[in-house]
Amino acid sequence: MSTTATSNVGLCVRAQLELFGAGRLELADELVTPDCVDHGDAGAPHGPEGIKGVVLWLRAAFPDLAYEIEDAFGDGDRVALRCTVRGTHKGELLGHPPTGRSFAAQQIHIFRVEDGRIAEHWACRDDVGMMRQLGLAG
Repeated sequence: MSTTATSNVGLCVRAQLELFGAGRLELADELVTPDCVDHGDAGAPHGPEGIKGVVLWLRAAFPDLAYEIEDAFGDGDRVALRCTVRGTHKGELLGHPPTGRSFAAQQIHIFRVEDGRIAEHWACRDDVGMMRQLGLAG
């Protein structure tokens, strides 16, 4: 893997673990381009403010949200992460009151990096599996 690909992977792992996982909102301005598009969350505003909104929404529902990186690799400006996300439903989620139940689900995240910052993000999440574990889907 090239030096650029290695640094891009490190950037995206840091974003997943520290920005999303630990809720360090201040990192959005450092790690995300001003016009970053988050394709995984339709309707979210572009750029750091949109990412901060997603992080705030997720962490309001799951204050203990945490990611475990299973695989991380990159090629050129693209990075792919496979991870397990865990959390306990302690806040409202899509209109559902907290259940107090926990979940663990697999996710895949793909990023495009531009000039050392995340410019695009796509996600493949097991939202149905998560909702079942929380008792919110049959």
